[in-house]
Amino acid sequence: MPSGELIHLVRMGRVPYRYALRLMQLMVNARRQGDMGDALLLVEHPPVITLGCAGGSEDLRVSSDYLQQLGIEVVPTERGGRVTYHGPGQLVVYPILKLPNDDLHDYLWRLEQVALEVLNEWGIAAKRVERHPGVWIGRDKIAAVGVAVQDRVTTHGLALNVDPDMAHFQLIVPCGLSSRGVTSMRAVLGQPVTMEAVEHSFAAAFSHVFMRQVAPRQMPGPWLVAQAPQEATASIEQVVADLSLHTVCQEAACPNIGECWARGTTTFMLLGDVCTRHCRFCNVKSGHPLPPDPQEPFRVAEATVRMDLHHVVLTSVTRDDLSDGGASQFVLTIQAIRNRLPGTTVEVLVPDFGGSLSALDTIAAAQPDVFNHNVETVERLSDKVRAKAEYRRSLAVLAWAKQRGLTTKSGLMVGLGETCGEVIETMRNLRRAGCDILTIGQYLQPTNQQLDVVDHVHPVVFAWYREVGRFLGFQMVMADPLVRSSYHAKEVRTGKMMSRVFSSGAVGSSTSSLYKEG
Repeated sequence: MPSGELIHLVRMGRVPYRYALRLMQLMVNARRQGDMGDALLLVEHPPVITLGCAGGSEDLRVSSDYLQQLGIEVVPTERGGRVTYHGPGQLVVYPILKLPNDDLHDYLWRLEQVALEVLNEWGIAAKRVERHPGVWIGRDKIAAVGVAVQDRVTTHGLALNVDPDMAHFQLIVPCGLSSRGVTSMRAVLGQPVTMEAVEHSFAAAFSHVFMRQVAPRQMPGPWLVAQAPQEATASIEQVVADLSLHTVCQEAACPNIGECWARGTTTFMLLGDVCTRHCRFCNVKSGHPLPPDPQEPFRVAEATVRMDLHHVVLTSVTRDDLSDGGASQFVLTIQAIRNRLPGTTVEVLVPDFGGSLSALDTIAAAQPDVFNHNVETVERLSDKVRAKAEYRRSLAVLAWAKQRGLTTKSGLMVGLGETCGEVIETMRNLRRAGCDILTIGQYLQPTNQQLDVVDHVHPVVFAWYREVGRFLGFQMVMADPLVRSSYHAKEVRTGKMMSRVFSSGAVGSSTSSLYKEG
């Protein structure tokens, strides 16, 4: 029976090799320092050839120019072994484990045993071959092994051929063994095999062989302890109550309310506290809202004066019942604030207005200092997470705002079952849409009426997302478990969060080169 501490299962999806290598390095450093527990990374890579410590450049059967034409990079690594190919359809496994002793042979045996048990479950009879690491079917290798160890912490791991493009193996002499071949699960079974099913089998077999539970982290980690409300928050609460206003801090049960209100900042929520949509992650009430309050903009401006705010964030419930989606209420509030405090900057966090260009034009005419619209999650999960909203429409809203010359911002939650590769693809889509600022935070279930948390993502992964985001060209990336859309909004806008946000993973020229593709 599995026992001991959880091995955190991270399903990465399809991620470029250098990106995954960087995450592995960050995790190894954290594991060596005792800042995280053991982890198991499951990933697919775009086509890449890696060289081990034993060499392998002489085992390339084609020129580097030809590989470049194919879009296949050659990357030297510190793992054992020689040349190996990775590509779509191959399950690559990176265990980040603190070994109990220096017996590397036992660890390698266990890795091979996991692959053997997976293949046996699928009805494939495989074996070990003396003096040739890996797992074999006859004279053909189906799983390659190559590891490295630092301070008893493992890196790199195993690659299992599920359903890769077998022609790519003809570009190399796999593992330097010219007299042996390569095969895959599909080739042996004569039918397609899904990566998701093999990942499930692999996690179960890994748990059995290493006698540890292997799963996403479903219990909150110690990093999710937010600052408790303080006496200083009472004044903010009093202003909000006196002026009959709503804040997203309260309505959405934001975990940062204690910290933000203690600093004298809040996010005003316009158009009442009842939303016409029912997104499955959100704690805001849904139903039939009241008509817009014509005095609300002036009360928000009064609150801004009383709080002496220099940067104001305005958001709203979604109002599909209004012809302009509530855009005019945003504009009236922006004008009221600027009339009372001309030097105050205003950030708007808007719904999609159903894609209405006239509503968006209304917002743009008011020239908010920051235009924020959240994609919330990756494309695959969007329909499940967001009611009536559309992923591609959200990207179009951001692209439209950028074309109007506005500073654009968006945010997404993680921990809903997305893969790392999907998060990175969302980043790429946002950059293509011209998004300037990105926030990434942990999804936390407000009540048992909302979606369950699938995984509590470790802070090391957030640090990695920050690096990737900066490499992709975002002006600013706020990524941390407790980050929300308007968290430290003023500092993010002015760039004053730079040293704090990137203190554990600043992206200078040397770090950026780690993400270079091709």
